[in-house]
Amino acid sequence: MESVRAVLIDIDGVLTVSWRPLPGAVEALREIRAAGLGVALVTNTTSRTRASIAATLSEAGFEVRAEDVLTAPSVTAAHLAEHFPGARCALLNSGDIAEDLVGVTLVDGDTVPDVVVVGGAGPEFGYTALNRAFGHLQRGARLVAMHRNLYWRTDEGLQLDTGAFLVGLEKAARVEAEVTGKPSPAFFAAALARLGVGADAALMVGDDIEFDVLAAQRAGITGVLVKTGKYLPETHERASGTPDHVLDSFADLPALLKLTQ
Repeated sequence: MESVRAVLIDIDGVLTVSWRPLPGAVEALREIRAAGLGVALVTNTTSRTRASIAATLSEAGFEVRAEDVLTAPSVTAAHLAEHFPGARCALLNSGDIAEDLVGVTLVDGDTVPDVVVVGGAGPEFGYTALNRAFGHLQRGARLVAMHRNLYWRTDEGLQLDTGAFLVGLEKAARVEAEVTGKPSPAFFAAALARLGVGADAALMVGDDIEFDVLAAQRAGITGVLVKTGKYLPETHERASGTPDHVLDSFADLPALLKLTQ
Protein backbone atom coordinates (compact mmCIF):
# COMPACT_ATOMS: atom_id res chain seq x y z
CA MET A 1 0.00 0.00 0.00
CA GLU A 2 2.57 2.52 -1.18
CA SER A 3 0.00 5.30 -1.55
CA VAL A 4 -0.62 5.48 2.22
CA ARG A 5 1.23 8.38 3.84
CA ALA A 6 -0.68 8.65 7.12
CA VAL A 7 -2.56 6.42 9.52
CA LEU A 8 -5.52 7.42 11.67
CA ILE A 9 -5.83 5.14 14.69
CA ASP A 10 -8.59 4.70 17.21
CA ILE A 11 -7.19 4.13 20.71
CA ASP A 12 -9.63 2.24 22.89
CA GLY A 13 -10.07 -1.30 21.59
CA VAL A 14 -7.33 -0.90 18.96
CA LEU A 15 -4.18 0.08 20.83
CA THR A 16 -5.45 -0.55 24.36
CA VAL A 17 -8.26 -1.93 26.49
CA SER A 18 -8.74 -0.09 29.78
CA TRP A 19 -5.52 1.76 28.84
CA ARG A 20 -3.44 -1.42 28.82
CA PRO A 21 -1.65 -2.18 25.52
CA LEU A 22 -3.03 -4.94 23.35
CA PRO A 23 -0.46 -7.57 22.27
CA GLY A 24 1.91 -6.25 19.61
CA ALA A 25 0.37 -2.76 19.48
CA VAL A 26 3.38 -0.87 20.87
CA GLU A 27 5.74 -2.54 18.42
CA ALA A 28 3.39 -2.03 15.46
CA LEU A 29 3.07 1.70 16.14
CA ARG A 30 6.84 1.94 16.42
CA GLU A 31 7.24 0.30 12.99
CA ILE A 32 4.70 2.67 11.44
CA ARG A 33 6.52 5.71 12.79
CA ALA A 34 9.90 4.32 11.71
CA ALA A 35 8.55 4.03 8.16
CA GLY A 36 7.91 7.78 8.16
CA LEU A 37 4.14 7.61 8.06
CA GLY A 38 2.10 10.34 9.71
CA VAL A 39 0.11 9.25 12.76
CA ALA A 40 -3.02 10.70 14.35
CA LEU A 41 -4.73 9.02 17.27
CA VAL A 42 -8.41 9.81 16.76
CA THR A 43 -10.68 9.00 19.65
CA ASN A 44 -14.16 9.62 20.95
CA THR A 45 -12.79 9.28 24.48
CA THR A 46 -14.28 12.09 26.57
CA SER A 47 -13.05 11.25 30.05
CA ARG A 48 -9.49 12.51 29.57
CA THR A 49 -7.70 15.46 28.01
CA ARG A 50 -5.30 15.08 25.10
CA ALA A 51 -2.33 15.63 27.41
CA SER A 52 -3.57 13.01 29.86
CA ILE A 53 -4.15 10.48 27.07
CA ALA A 54 -0.68 11.04 25.65
CA ALA A 55 0.93 10.70 29.08
CA THR A 56 -0.92 7.46 29.82
CA LEU A 57 -0.01 5.96 26.45
CA SER A 58 3.61 7.02 26.84
CA GLU A 59 3.77 5.30 30.22
CA ALA A 60 2.44 2.17 28.53
CA GLY A 61 5.28 2.24 26.00
CA PHE A 62 3.71 4.02 23.02
CA GLU A 63 5.63 6.82 21.28
CA VAL A 64 2.90 9.45 21.57
CA ARG A 65 2.75 13.21 22.10
CA ALA A 66 -0.28 15.32 22.96
CA GLU A 67 -0.25 16.85 19.47
CA ASP A 68 -0.71 13.35 18.00
CA VAL A 69 -4.09 13.02 19.73
CA LEU A 70 -7.35 14.35 18.31
CA THR A 71 -10.27 13.98 20.69
CA ALA A 72 -13.99 14.52 20.38
CA PRO A 73 -13.84 17.32 23.02
CA SER A 74 -11.19 19.27 21.10
CA VAL A 75 -13.20 19.02 17.87
CA THR A 76 -16.35 19.94 19.79
CA ALA A 77 -14.70 23.12 21.08
CA ALA A 78 -13.90 24.15 17.51
CA HIS A 79 -17.45 23.34 16.40
CA LEU A 80 -18.99 25.41 19.18
CA ALA A 81 -16.68 28.35 18.45
CA GLU A 82 -17.69 28.29 14.80
CA HIS A 83 -21.42 27.62 15.06
CA PHE A 84 -22.35 28.92 18.54
CA PRO A 85 -19.88 31.69 19.37
CA GLY A 86 -20.31 32.95 22.91
CA ALA A 87 -23.04 30.43 23.71
CA ARG A 88 -23.65 29.33 27.29
CA CYS A 89 -23.06 25.57 27.35
CA ALA A 90 -24.27 23.02 29.90
CA LEU A 91 -21.92 20.03 29.84
CA LEU A 92 -23.06 16.51 30.74
CA ASN A 93 -19.92 14.38 30.81
CA SER A 94 -18.02 11.86 32.88
CA GLY A 95 -14.51 13.20 33.53
CA ASP A 96 -12.80 16.60 33.55
CA ILE A 97 -12.10 17.77 30.00
CA ALA A 98 -12.28 21.54 30.53
CA GLU A 99 -8.65 21.87 29.40
CA ASP A 100 -9.64 20.74 25.88
CA LEU A 101 -12.75 22.93 25.70
CA VAL A 102 -10.81 26.12 25.08
CA GLY A 103 -13.08 29.11 24.44
CA VAL A 104 -16.28 27.32 25.51
CA THR A 105 -18.42 29.09 28.11
CA LEU A 106 -19.50 26.39 30.55
CA VAL A 107 -22.37 27.16 32.94
CA ASP A 108 -23.61 25.37 36.05
CA GLY A 109 -27.02 23.83 36.67
CA ASP A 110 -28.55 27.12 37.87
CA THR A 111 -27.95 28.92 34.56
CA VAL A 112 -30.18 28.39 31.53
CA PRO A 113 -27.90 27.31 28.65
CA ASP A 114 -28.07 27.96 24.94
CA VAL A 115 -26.54 24.56 24.16
CA VAL A 116 -26.59 21.22 25.95
CA VAL A 117 -23.29 19.45 25.27
CA VAL A 118 -23.25 15.70 25.88
CA GLY A 119 -19.91 13.96 26.30
CA GLY A 120 -19.05 10.48 27.55
CA ALA A 121 -21.39 8.48 29.77
CA GLY A 122 -20.66 7.49 33.35
CA PRO A 123 -22.12 7.83 36.85
CA GLU A 124 -23.01 11.46 36.10
CA PHE A 125 -25.71 10.27 33.65
CA GLY A 126 -28.33 9.81 36.37
CA TYR A 127 -32.02 10.68 36.25
CA THR A 128 -31.60 14.17 37.70
CA ALA A 129 -28.92 15.20 35.21
CA LEU A 130 -30.70 13.72 32.19
CA ASN A 131 -34.02 15.24 33.20
CA ARG A 132 -32.37 18.65 33.64
CA ALA A 133 -30.92 18.36 30.12
CA PHE A 134 -34.37 17.33 28.85
CA GLY A 135 -35.84 20.48 30.40
CA HIS A 136 -33.23 22.70 28.73
CA LEU A 137 -33.99 21.11 25.36
CA GLN A 138 -37.71 21.66 25.81
CA ARG A 139 -36.98 25.35 26.40
CA GLY A 140 -35.12 25.61 23.10
CA ALA A 141 -31.49 24.76 23.88
CA ARG A 142 -29.57 23.12 21.03
CA LEU A 143 -28.16 19.62 21.49
CA VAL A 144 -24.53 18.85 20.62
CA ALA A 145 -23.09 15.38 21.25
CA MET A 146 -19.42 14.48 21.18
CA HIS A 147 -20.37 11.03 19.90
CA ARG A 148 -23.22 8.53 19.91
CA ASN A 149 -21.37 5.29 20.66
CA LEU A 150 -23.70 2.78 22.30
CA TYR A 151 -21.00 0.96 24.29
CA TRP A 152 -17.27 0.41 24.67
CA ARG A 153 -15.12 -2.42 26.01
CA THR A 154 -13.27 -2.37 29.31
CA ASP A 155 -11.46 -5.13 31.15
CA GLU A 156 -14.84 -5.84 32.78
CA GLY A 157 -16.60 -6.30 29.43
CA LEU A 158 -18.89 -4.07 27.38
CA GLN A 159 -20.20 -0.95 29.14
CA LEU A 160 -23.03 1.40 28.13
CA ASP A 161 -21.97 4.66 26.52
CA THR A 162 -23.55 7.96 25.50
CA GLY A 163 -25.61 6.74 22.56
CA ALA A 164 -27.82 4.66 24.82
CA PHE A 165 -28.92 7.84 26.63
CA LEU A 166 -28.74 10.24 23.69
CA VAL A 167 -31.43 8.42 21.74
CA GLY A 168 -33.82 8.89 24.67
CA LEU A 169 -33.10 12.62 24.92
CA GLU A 170 -33.62 13.07 21.18
CA LYS A 171 -36.89 11.14 21.13
CA ALA A 172 -38.29 12.79 24.26
CA ALA A 173 -37.37 16.34 23.28
CA ARG A 174 -38.05 15.79 19.55
CA VAL A 175 -34.66 17.11 18.54
CA GLU A 176 -31.65 15.70 16.72
CA ALA A 177 -28.16 16.07 18.13
CA GLU A 178 -25.33 17.59 16.14
CA VAL A 179 -22.55 14.99 16.47
CA THR A 180 -19.00 16.34 16.43
CA GLY A 181 -16.86 13.23 17.01
CA LYS A 182 -16.72 10.07 14.94
CA PRO A 183 -18.58 9.33 12.66
CA SER A 184 -18.89 13.04 11.80
CA PRO A 185 -17.18 13.88 8.47
CA ALA A 186 -15.82 17.04 10.13
CA PHE A 187 -13.90 14.91 12.62
CA PHE A 188 -12.09 13.01 9.87
CA ALA A 189 -11.50 16.23 7.94
CA ALA A 190 -9.84 17.74 11.02
CA ALA A 191 -7.56 14.72 11.34
CA LEU A 192 -6.53 14.87 7.67
CA ALA A 193 -5.88 18.60 7.93
CA ARG A 194 -3.66 18.04 10.96
CA LEU A 195 -1.65 15.41 9.06
CA GLY A 196 -1.52 17.46 5.86
CA VAL A 197 -2.72 14.63 3.61
CA GLY A 198 -5.69 13.94 1.42
CA ALA A 199 -8.21 11.20 2.11
CA ASP A 200 -6.76 9.04 -0.66
CA ALA A 201 -3.39 8.92 1.14
CA ALA A 202 -4.78 7.97 4.55
CA LEU A 203 -5.89 4.82 6.30
CA MET A 204 -8.20 4.52 9.34
CA VAL A 205 -7.91 1.66 11.84
CA GLY A 206 -10.79 1.01 14.25
CA ASP A 207 -12.76 -1.61 16.16
CA ASP A 208 -16.16 0.01 15.49
CA ILE A 209 -17.23 -0.98 12.00
CA GLU A 210 -19.81 1.79 11.60
CA PHE A 211 -18.33 4.81 13.39
CA ASP A 212 -14.63 4.17 12.75
CA VAL A 213 -14.29 2.20 9.54
CA LEU A 214 -17.31 2.74 7.31
CA ALA A 215 -17.56 6.41 8.32
CA ALA A 216 -13.93 6.87 7.28
CA GLN A 217 -14.57 5.08 3.99
CA ARG A 218 -17.48 7.43 3.26
CA ALA A 219 -14.96 10.26 3.71
CA GLY A 220 -12.70 8.64 1.10
CA ILE A 221 -10.25 7.12 3.60
CA THR A 222 -9.22 3.46 3.39
CA GLY A 223 -10.84 1.58 6.27
CA VAL A 224 -9.33 -1.22 8.35
CA LEU A 225 -11.43 -3.12 10.89
CA VAL A 226 -9.64 -4.95 13.70
CA LYS A 227 -11.18 -7.87 15.61
CA THR A 228 -10.33 -6.52 19.04
CA GLY A 229 -12.05 -4.17 21.49
CA LYS A 230 -15.77 -3.85 20.85
CA TYR A 231 -15.66 -5.97 17.68
CA LEU A 232 -18.49 -8.50 17.51
CA PRO A 233 -19.04 -10.95 14.60
CA GLU A 234 -22.78 -10.26 14.56
CA THR A 235 -22.19 -6.49 14.31
CA HIS A 236 -19.79 -7.13 11.44
CA GLU A 237 -22.36 -9.28 9.64
CA ARG A 238 -25.17 -6.73 10.04
CA ALA A 239 -23.08 -3.70 9.10
CA SER A 240 -24.22 -1.19 6.49
CA GLY A 241 -21.14 -1.80 4.36
CA THR A 242 -17.94 -3.79 3.90
CA PRO A 243 -14.56 -2.74 5.33
CA ASP A 244 -11.72 -2.36 2.88
CA HIS A 245 -9.60 -4.63 5.10
CA VAL A 246 -10.16 -6.79 8.19
CA LEU A 247 -7.29 -7.72 10.52
CA ASP A 248 -7.11 -9.81 13.65
CA SER A 249 -5.41 -6.94 15.47
CA PHE A 250 -3.44 -3.72 15.09
CA ALA A 251 -0.27 -5.81 15.35
CA ASP A 252 -1.00 -7.04 11.79
CA LEU A 253 -1.05 -3.55 10.27
CA PRO A 254 2.67 -3.29 9.39
CA ALA A 255 2.33 -6.42 7.27
CA LEU A 256 -0.72 -4.98 5.49
CA LEU A 257 1.26 -1.81 4.80
CA LYS A 258 4.19 -3.98 3.69
CA LEU A 259 6.45 -2.46 6.31
CA THR A 260 7.63 -5.93 7.32
CA GLN A 261 8.75 -8.88 5.23
